[in-house]
Amino acid sequence: MKPFFPYRLRLLLVPLACFFASVGASAQAFTVYDSLPQLEARIRRAGDATLVINFWATWCKPCVEELPCFEELNARYAGENVQVVLVSLDFRSLIDKKLLPFLRTQNLQSEVVLFADQDANSWIPRIYAGWDGAIPATVVLRGNKRSFNLGQFQEYADLEAFVRPYLVDSSAILKTQNLANTSGK
Repeated sequence: MKPFFPYRLRLLLVPLACFFASVGASAQAFTVYDSLPQLEARIRRAGDATLVINFWATWCKPCVEELPCFEELNARYAGENVQVVLVSLDFRSLIDKKLLPFLRTQNLQSEVVLFADQDANSWIPRIYAGWDGAIPATVVLRGNKRSFNLGQFQEYADLEAFVRPYLVDSSAILKTQNLANTSGK
């Protein structure tokens, strides 16, 4: 007769393995905003920070292609009063089917928001009067200053150049970059 211990041990190990696999495969946390006032409240919470908001969706190929640029911006300016918010325009009904699997595979470090307000005709002009609703679209804000970019950033340098005028001390950043460029000659 074989001992029951190995069987019992397997009964214990299988649920533990499933638990740890699910913990490792969990998607990044995200917030759902159902209305523009919620998004506006998030914008106000940025205070005096430079706020970079990218409107994107999982089904938008150029949006997905430029996400690494925003991740690099978020990493490079971490701790420097710059906040990157990735606002997904995916449908709320597709959270489990599209958004969560996407977030699991991409491992985004920037703040992610699902903006579920489907009344785009009311909120789009309040984000930027000239915006037709096409994505990707990016808004950078600091205080009362605001700039808007419609279309994909092809590379990180383009995004950084767009954001640079809103950085706290962009002159110091430019001097550092110029020193690095001249010392490499």
